[in-house]
Amino acid sequence: MRGERGDSTPTPEPAQRRRRSDRVTTVTRVELETDRGVFMISVAAQLAKMHPQTLRMYEARGLIEPKRSPKGTRLYSQEDVELLRRIQGMTAELGLNLAGVERVLSLEQEIESMHTRIEEMEVEALQAQVRLAEELEEVRRSFRAELVPYRGGELVRASDVQSPFRGPTRGRQ
Repeated sequence: MRGERGDSTPTPEPAQRRRRSDRVTTVTRVELETDRGVFMISVAAQLAKMHPQTLRMYEARGLIEPKRSPKGTRLYSQEDVELLRRIQGMTAELGLNLAGVERVLSLEQEIESMHTRIEEMEVEALQAQVRLAEELEEVRRSFRAELVPYRGGELVRASDVQSPFRGPTRGRQ
């Protein structure tokens, strides 16, 4: 039996066609930590659109520190690949040399640590402010009982003041 195409290949029946079209392609997505080393140097270089030797040179200069497998193989993370792309952008688009890139990355790290320290100091300042407010309120409460009126140039204890309606309060029972 000849098929529709004029060759000796039989034309698939509708049921066979349906089975082929019913195939479902399954896509599995895996989420990894962005700092986990998973890419070998060749894959990382391909993702960053660089030569593997460039990655080795960047590592030697301290621009990047890939993780290592137990056998010593370099393992690059997604963060490493993004850093490689940034380095490439700074050199290609901004015209920086590697010393300039090192300085920029160093300054960025310094700024980040300063921001962290500022946040810590802000928390410490807020805690100190709360403590001071609590202590001030405690002092105010303790002075309320001991406040003395000033009359005629003399300080008088609150317990010794006479009410215009009563005699001295001291010694009364």
